[in-house]
Amino acid sequence: MSGAGEVLAVSHIGLCVSDFERSLRFYTEGLGFELAEGWDIGDSLAQLAEVPPPMDCRSQMIVKGATKLELLGWRHPLAEGQALTTRRQIGFTHLSVYVDDLGAVEARLVALGATPIEYTRTHFPMPGGAMDILFLGDPDGVRIELVQHGKA
Repeated sequence: MSGAGEVLAVSHIGLCVSDFERSLRFYTEGLGFELAEGWDIGDSLAQLAEVPPPMDCRSQMIVKGATKLELLGWRHPLAEGQALTTRRQIGFTHLSVYVDDLGAVEARLVALGATPIEYTRTHFPMPGGAMDILFLGDPDGVRIELVQHGKA
C-alpha cells in the first residue's frame, strides 16, 4: 500500500489501571519497560477521553524496544470495570512477551502483584524445540503471556 491514506505505524496501546504507582512498578521493574513521555490530563481532554468533566488522569508512556504502552491512571473519576477472564472475549486479550527464564520472570512478577493462572501452564513441543508458556494476571488481572523457547 502506498500513497494517501496509508497507516504508517502503530503508535501505542493504552491500558487503564486501578493503581497507577503499582502498575508502573509492575511494568517497569517487572517487565523492563522504561519511562517515556507523560502528562497529567484534565477537563480540556474530557471529550477525547470519553469521560464527562470534571476529570483528572495521568497518562504515562512506557517503552520496551519498539513496543509502547500508555498507562492511564484515573484520579477522577476512578477506573471502573474488570479485566477480561477469557481470550474469547472481544477486544485486546493479552500482552505476550518472550523470556529467557520463565520461572525467574514469574517469581519477579508475582512479587510485584501478578497472579499466575496455573491451568495455562503449558509445555508445547514443536519441530526443533518447544515452548513453555504461562499466563499471569497483572495487578488488575490483565493477561500477560510469558513464552520461553527451549529444547523439547
